[in-house]
Amino acid sequence: MNYIEVVFEIDPFSEDFAEQIIAQIVDLPFESFSTDDGCLKAYIPEDKYSAGDLRTLLSAFATSTEFRVNSRAVLIKEQNWNALWESNFPPITIGERCTVKATFHKGLPKTQYNIVIDPKMAFGTGHHQTTSLMVESLLDGDIKGKKVLDVGCGTGILSILAVMMGAAEPVHAIDIDHIAVESAVENSKKNKIQGKLVVYCGDASLIQAGRYDVVLANINRNIILEDIGTYSKALAFAGVLYLSGFYKEDVPQIIQEGEKFGLEFVSEKNRDNWMALMLKKVI
Repeated sequence: MNYIEVVFEIDPFSEDFAEQIIAQIVDLPFESFSTDDGCLKAYIPEDKYSAGDLRTLLSAFATSTEFRVNSRAVLIKEQNWNALWESNFPPITIGERCTVKATFHKGLPKTQYNIVIDPKMAFGTGHHQTTSLMVESLLDGDIKGKKVLDVGCGTGILSILAVMMGAAEPVHAIDIDHIAVESAVENSKKNKIQGKLVVYCGDASLIQAGRYDVVLANINRNIILEDIGTYSKALAFAGVLYLSGFYKEDVPQIIQEGEKFGLEFVSEKNRDNWMALMLKKVI
């Protein structure tokens, strides 16, 4: 699958202005956002991109006296994704216990958990705040012997870490993008855990009720709000739901929605206004 990278040049740049743009275009099917070099970058499948729809939504900022925004679109072909990441993907250590690296990184000191990935077009290298927060949440959690589901698994980092931490086998993972599914399967082989991780292509409708002790969902606010009831049904009593992919201001709405489905707030983590939540099923 080819993707379109839309670069939003914001003058002057601030995280707050970037968040305003994300909020304005959230109904378009962008799959990932990041900030880099004073720009907001958003990624969307080529066949779902509409320059006209984007222009219409951005017109809301035409009279803004706070900032100006210009956008440009760049095609990223599927076969070029690995080359792009090889030039922009340094290894990362999270919580001093987990290292995420690519196959081309050599001679690194080992940590307790060492994950090797080749990202392709699937998002999730540990560099984004939300992935890092989810990894930290898992490292702080009780995973050993637990049945785990990773929803929106991307490259499979969280699923692979769950296996390494002793989760009940097999860990299940789901993603709607076949490239992500292929990437997660390939990365399970690179980490020598094939057979311990099963990856499915599809959405939340694949989730089985009452089956899991731990559900991981690092997606985005809208999908979480839409599917949190399904996540709750997937959990056994006292099961734990880890969430990320949203901002601090989204937290009250997510907690309130979770309460409707018997999910109780336990804890939160915060980095650069990105959040991760831990909720527990109490009914």
